[in-house]
Amino acid sequence: MNNKLKYSFALALMSIGTVAMANAPTAQPYNYRVAFMPDIHFHDVYGQFADNAFEGLKNSKSGQNAVIRSMYAQLTSTRLFNENYFALRAALDDAGKKGIKFIALPGDFTDDGQPIHLRGLVKVLQEYEQKYGMRFFATPGNHDPNRPFDMPAGKEDFLGTDGKTQRIFSLGASECTGYKGKTAVIETGAELPTICSEEMVYSGYGRVMDAMKSFGINPLPEDIYWETPYSNYGSQGYNYEAALKASDFNQRQYEICTQGTGGKYKQEGYGPCFNVADSSYLVEPIPGLWLMAVDANVYVPSEKADINHPKAAKNFAGSGNAGYNKMLTHKQQTVEWMADVAKRAKEQNKTLITFSHFPMVEFDNGAADDLETIFGKGKFQLERAPKEDTSHAMAKTGIGVHVGGHMHFNDTGVRKYSDGSLLFNIQAPSMAAYVPAYKILNFRNANEIDVQTIVIEDVPRFDELFEHYQQEWEHLKNTNSSHLWNKDILSANNYYDFTNWHITELTRLRFIPEEWPCEIRQMLFSLNGEEMLILSQLDTKKAYNEVLTAPLSQNHEICAKDPGTVNVTEIYLNKDSDAWKKASDKAATLAKNTGYQLNDFAKWNGFDLAVDFYRLRNADELALQDIPVERLNQYRFLTGTLLSSLPNETDKINADSSFENIFKLRFGSIFTVIDKYLQGNPSRDFYLNIESGEIKPMNVNQTSH
Repeated sequence: MNNKLKYSFALALMSIGTVAMANAPTAQPYNYRVAFMPDIHFHDVYGQFADNAFEGLKNSKSGQNAVIRSMYAQLTSTRLFNENYFALRAALDDAGKKGIKFIALPGDFTDDGQPIHLRGLVKVLQEYEQKYGMRFFATPGNHDPNRPFDMPAGKEDFLGTDGKTQRIFSLGASECTGYKGKTAVIETGAELPTICSEEMVYSGYGRVMDAMKSFGINPLPEDIYWETPYSNYGSQGYNYEAALKASDFNQRQYEICTQGTGGKYKQEGYGPCFNVADSSYLVEPIPGLWLMAVDANVYVPSEKADINHPKAAKNFAGSGNAGYNKMLTHKQQTVEWMADVAKRAKEQNKTLITFSHFPMVEFDNGAADDLETIFGKGKFQLERAPKEDTSHAMAKTGIGVHVGGHMHFNDTGVRKYSDGSLLFNIQAPSMAAYVPAYKILNFRNANEIDVQTIVIEDVPRFDELFEHYQQEWEHLKNTNSSHLWNKDILSANNYYDFTNWHITELTRLRFIPEEWPCEIRQMLFSLNGEEMLILSQLDTKKAYNEVLTAPLSQNHEICAKDPGTVNVTEIYLNKDSDAWKKASDKAATLAKNTGYQLNDFAKWNGFDLAVDFYRLRNADELALQDIPVERLNQYRFLTGTLLSSLPNETDKINADSSFENIFKLRFGSIFTVIDKYLQGNPSRDFYLNIESGEIKPMNVNQTSH
């Protein structure tokens, strides 16, 4: 019996024994389980360049050549590039041992759709199909494809010989200007000559959909039903041949214009307009279960797009910040299809689950205004958040539950509207970031779902590439590089510990320097919790520019010349002053009334606070095991204390504002955001009811060892 027949036979037995048959007069006990693994960002660390342009680094443990990015590149990115190769295998083995047959991949399943990584991913998925009888269902994210059509590209931070960085780009990229014939490298003055290879092309829809066609993108003969937003048949009289024709790339095109959706939706004055692919599909792999994979990528054409070269990638903006806000205006046909599928699912007694790459509900627990106050408009990836009107529109489609990714966050958003519409948005975390995990949805029936979050803690071979990072670190140290990272990460006990180090170094090397206003940066590196509590009680009128006398800059109203090096404590906190002693006494009394000693707050500092801030934003409930309970309680205490100490009226912050008022306003907002992160919906293991809108936590330990 061949593998496909074995698979079909196993599913038939499963459906007979445990699954409620569609349209059955009496519902039978059933149990659908689907795992969701978004943002795996697969990078084939042992992939081979088809043109042999780059051999990689010989790894002593595997005996293979490692094609990897540098550790510095990883520690300044919101995702890991290399170790997630091993984490994916660990997660799939974990799901396989749990007997899970259906794995959804909600976007960003590759690094950037490069041919070498697409081939590697297909090979791994096929391996696990054979090993556990799994089926995979993929829908693309903004990294796969990066644009609707192939795009010259590459990376400047591969790890090369002797710990040096290696640039590798595809033909057509500016970095490969001057490439001639078999000349393999370009001299640029960088540490190593640039390598030119077509393996670094960012693949467009054509390549991505063809490579992933066996994973839901196209129908399989054993599917009970399969359709796209553009197919013209229904479940009655369905046949595989019709579905196969509908899956053809040319049958899955729609018109998109700069101003909005084209085709029958096009309004006067729209243009320029282009035809691009939409890989959305609906599949019924076993009786009664409908998986709706929504391609929520929206690549908006530029107003200056060249209509004479419709396949030029530069004609389009990336989709990273577009999401469902743009789906409503530029992909109306897909949204209407979603509503139609939801309607038919109810009519035909199907259990529907929808997944896509992008969130349908904001992911900051209502803290967006506070974040904008702290970090400024347009910062902190706030543009990626769906607007409330967008969430309402998604709820009105009737899909009920949506699983998304994109942000690498663990979060649960619930929206109930006065018109009766309801939406659960489950943000599944990435195994390429902190906290590494995946979600399992266990359907009790069409309305009740148990959601479990499986943390990937121990990953075999997670440290297999550390020998190369050690060489990189030594090279950076010997050259006095500003890119030197904390070597302690190479002492990580397991993969979970490794990702905890990743979020810590990411905070230090990227988030704080790039995202935090410099008056906060200065305080973060200078204050501990005890001093923060005392400052909340300080009452003087000394201007901030008298404390930090650096000249104002155009970028910030208040900014020291070298943020992070000015020690606020030494400059300002005269602990022998009467004002400080008075504030210290008040702080000590407040702490004592809450069961603390004042010096209990000195156990953590501003950097600890910043790391915890990002831990909670990324991982929500999953981060609680990495933050001491006492510290969390102290954060909550400071939230209330700072809010109660704010002046009744607060003017715009400037250099004449008092130091303590700036502290109270800025840090008051920070602690308020942390408090909101701690007050969110259950996001680890929880039960939800699509009909009633109920959501409640379950006490289940789902950590994978």
